[in-house]
Amino acid sequence: MKQLTQHVQALFKDVPDSEQKEAVKQEVLQNMEEKVWDLMEQGKNEEDAINKAIVEFGDASDLTNELGVRLPVKKDTTKLNLWYSIWGSSLIIALFIFINFYYTPDVIWFVYPTFAVLWWPLSMYFYWKRNND
Repeated sequence: MKQLTQHVQALFKDVPDSEQKEAVKQEVLQNMEEKVWDLMEQGKNEEDAINKAIVEFGDASDLTNELGVRLPVKKDTTKLNLWYSIWGSSLIIALFIFINFYYTPDVIWFVYPTFAVLWWPLSMYFYWKRNND
């Protein structure tokens, strides 16, 4: 049952320490152990029973809401990534143009690496579009 204890510890690692947290952890652990014993009585071996109990329990989002914990919301940086890729690509393409016309003005080759560099902002645009829809 050590695996269950470790799983419950991992579920509540972001929750600040309190008496309520410890009580909920103990209750969850007890319920999961009871589930494991029930599954073992039904004929499952211990490892399968533990894994099934963990999967059926799911995540602890409802429990953390009950404890009043507000987990930090991840900031959406997709638009920032898009602008970074646009500016970075522009600078790289400008460098290719400068090198092309400064060293080999009679051969225009900067177009080829430009197509390769443009995939970066294009992929960031579609990533941003997908997250905003």
